[in-house]
Amino acid sequence: MAASAVLALLLASALAGAAAGGDIVHQDDQAPKIPGCSNDFVLVKVQSWVGGHEGEEFVGVGARFGPKIVSKEKQATREPLTLADPIHACAPPKTKLSGGVLLVERGKCKFTKKAKLAEAAGASGILIINSGTELYKMVCEKNETELDIHIPAVLLPKDAGQALRSLLTANTSSVGVELYSPDRPVVDTAEVFLWLMAVGTVLCASYWSAWSAREAVAEQEKLLKDGHQVSLTVEGGGSSGIVDINVISAMMFVVVASCFLIMLYKLMSAWFIDLLVVIFCIGGVEGLQTCLVAILSRWFTSAAGSFVKVPFFGAISYLTMAVSPFCVVFAVLWAIYRQFPYAWIGQDILGIALIVTVIQIVRVPNLKVGSVLLSCAFLYDIFWVFVSKSLFHESVMIAVARGDNTDEDGVPMLLKIPRMFDPWGGYSIIGFGDILLPGLVVAFALRYDWAAKKSMRSGYFLWSASAYGTGLLITYVALNLMDGHGQPALLYIVPFTLGTLISLGWKRGELRNLWLKGEPDRVCTHQGYVQMAKPPPADDEDGEEAKNIPSSSS
Repeated sequence: MAASAVLALLLASALAGAAAGGDIVHQDDQAPKIPGCSNDFVLVKVQSWVGGHEGEEFVGVGARFGPKIVSKEKQATREPLTLADPIHACAPPKTKLSGGVLLVERGKCKFTKKAKLAEAAGASGILIINSGTELYKMVCEKNETELDIHIPAVLLPKDAGQALRSLLTANTSSVGVELYSPDRPVVDTAEVFLWLMAVGTVLCASYWSAWSAREAVAEQEKLLKDGHQVSLTVEGGGSSGIVDINVISAMMFVVVASCFLIMLYKLMSAWFIDLLVVIFCIGGVEGLQTCLVAILSRWFTSAAGSFVKVPFFGAISYLTMAVSPFCVVFAVLWAIYRQFPYAWIGQDILGIALIVTVIQIVRVPNLKVGSVLLSCAFLYDIFWVFVSKSLFHESVMIAVARGDNTDEDGVPMLLKIPRMFDPWGGYSIIGFGDILLPGLVVAFALRYDWAAKKSMRSGYFLWSASAYGTGLLITYVALNLMDGHGQPALLYIVPFTLGTLISLGWKRGELRNLWLKGEPDRVCTHQGYVQMAKPPPADDEDGEEAKNIPSSSS
């Protein structure tokens, strides 16, 4: 399980950027802005009406030129739709229009010329069918003049445009359209629930990690009381299945995660998404199984304590064998039906179980390692969300998170909730790394507090967890201020979390212990013996037998 946890940690950190369900406003500094051609690019809803009945809804993108499109549906005017003749509208239409929207095809002349001719013919708007299935930004040339265009222009993808065209040719009833570009709500309830989900996951994982560490200490103290020779190393090699991160692995970990992200970006396709789904399901099954066994073992103690030897897997408890089939079936059903509307629930359950399990297994031994890990992740997040645009012409992190070049709603290594009150729909998402990496440091703070027997107020866990929640909250504020553009969550979370721990440790005079040792000074009161790195000498300098030395951890 430890190896799987490290792999899961790598996959999770490759996606550490938070993003909304999609950008509605696109501010493109490369496309020229000149008088009469300075609109932001906005997504536009095109609602069709056939014979007075509401039809299919399509989505296009507004042009740089023309008037701004209304934002509320009740302000939109239903206009009749007319197919242009000639179809490319590079010459005046053969019939004069008295209002209505003109449907034309892209090509043979500039967008602005099409709009001018449509306006001169009496049209109240123009829909342009793109030559491809993607959306394209309609701009003006730098030296273009006479851009006094008073009708809205919207570019539709080819499939949407062809669907509208077939409505016109196949129906004798009148066909109309409404054009409007609704704003996203300032705050969607999905972001509130996602925030609660992320913070709750960190809290649960931290308590489980601290509880496991305290049980290990209690077991060692019991052995010391009984006079057994034991090692006082609680973390790392002393606890079965626990992986301690060191400074080198923290730095290399981010480097390898960057390579993995590039591989995701370059190989993103339907078959590669399927491979990620399989990997995610394997990690999710192990995580869900571990969580369920830990919970159910409180009631089914005999099943949890009885083991059977299974080929290739070793000794497995009867409780684990009973829980495993359910976990496998759950993950397989999610994988099969993952494109259904409510599949996000299964994805979040598997994801949360995986994150909680990894935080319990992979541990930060001290604040020094935690600071290196989060600092590297901080730079990693900023680079792949913002700086990568200049190298790859788009944000690599956001492109991978969206699952570009695939039919999926994104890669599975995300927690997501549908935007319930957003007219554009979509999902609010957060990468596993934005929960898992800070969660390792918050869990360390709670383990330290319990080892030092600190109260909630005098300890570090309450303040580090609050700092994490505040940093994540600031992320969503920035997300809404930036019109839904993806934000690197660690840009805000890391300064809050690390800054709080370091400043509190310095103020209380405990920063050295936090930074280097990661545990408080303890004096062992038991007269047991310690298994030391080097055995004590048989005789002292005077040739007498050396006295047994009582053990101490400091």
